[in-house]
Amino acid sequence: MNIEQKLDKEISTLFKPKFENKRKLTYSEFLSNKMLIISVIKSGVPYSLFDLIKDVTPFTENDWAKFLNISTKTLHRCKKDSKRFKPLQSEKIIEMAEVTNIGRETFGEVEKFKLWLDTPNYSLGNLKPMELLGDSYGKELVIGELTRINHGILV
Repeated sequence: MNIEQKLDKEISTLFKPKFENKRKLTYSEFLSNKMLIISVIKSGVPYSLFDLIKDVTPFTENDWAKFLNISTKTLHRCKKDSKRFKPLQSEKIIEMAEVTNIGRETFGEVEKFKLWLDTPNYSLGNLKPMELLGDSYGKELVIGELTRINHGILV
């Protein structure tokens, strides 16, 4: 089973009671449905979902610890305890999943997206896009730039 199938299965399991008589919900559908995202953020992203999201993103464990404003040691404890993340951390996890989804769409593969994230970008004030992902305003700038690239609008 590849990582996308595992993500689909995890999302489907997470929303099983809500979608019992309907077809299974996919990870892509989840990321495009703001109401479902809000419900997961409110209840907290389970570590099992985070672990899969972490595997499809170009971010290191240290990056994740910075994004979530916790130590890597705390991140390991979350894994050991298989707990849910707090709403603010859950929101950041989903934001990084969205950025990765758009980045993979734009560049076709995670490695190329990672290279782009680590390269200073003129349109982003010569900052590396990675440097802007620490807050939601920076994330919006990065998504805007990815969208422009996707549409062939290069500044």
